[in-house]
Amino acid sequence: MAFGSFTSHLARQLPAALFVSDDRGQSWGLVEPFWERPEKKGRMGGYDQPGLYSTLVDPRDSRKLTVAISTGGIRRSTDGGGSWSLGGAGLRQEHLPPELTFDPGFRDPHRLAACAAAPDVVGCHHHNGIFRSTGAAASFTEIEGVEPAVFGFAVAVHPVDPQTAWFVPAIRDERRVPVDGRLVVTRTRDGGRRFEALGRGLPECHCFDLVYRHAPDVDATGEHLAMGSTTGHLWVGHHGGTSWRLAAGHLAPIAAVRFLPSRVFRFLPSRV
Repeated sequence: MAFGSFTSHLARQLPAALFVSDDRGQSWGLVEPFWERPEKKGRMGGYDQPGLYSTLVDPRDSRKLTVAISTGGIRRSTDGGGSWSLGGAGLRQEHLPPELTFDPGFRDPHRLAACAAAPDVVGCHHHNGIFRSTGAAASFTEIEGVEPAVFGFAVAVHPVDPQTAWFVPAIRDERRVPVDGRLVVTRTRDGGRRFEALGRGLPECHCFDLVYRHAPDVDATGEHLAMGSTTGHLWVGHHGGTSWRLAAGHLAPIAAVRFLPSRVFRFLPSRV
């Protein structure tokens, strides 16, 4: 498999590996320089193996790739996957011994999301906090004191406005349910300086829904969102997440939600 401009498709897996397809998914090849990295032997995982849950391709230069491994930190490539370097400076792993708190091989970025119009701005929902990068995930700044909690998996970044992002919090690692049984989405519109908890239309009590890494999404306008939960509920949010409605319930656990590209349909009158 040749490395170069990624007009192709990328796939990720558990354990952490990266695959590329140049024929729209008909065939796949392992990105061997990533797989053969020597530090992979020391990685841990929330499951039996560390997982590669985030892949970012820079829309300005598709040779620039960023991947996040849980638990294994952030790796960056500028040559389409031929070589890799460490990213994620500033990410903190609080439950490890002090000498490993900032060790790049033990960071646990649950999910990365970038602004399509300003891809150097990357939001990260980390195992123990919320972080933001303005340097294409090379380094991050921690955002503390976000209520009701900073733990969680889900993050979505506005496709046009890099100052706006959404997170879905849970109590903490040992209690992966909404705080006080109330599901909310936290939104910042000023780059993380201030947050607001949005819950209109979401369950206000007795809620045990957890939103996983790929289960929120925002449409191309930034006005409409959707998110699915581990208990099989699907919500749609409007006006930037200010209000929500239940679109479907009692489904299987939802692992991923995506908006499809908009399409125009012509409806013809039925004939008798």
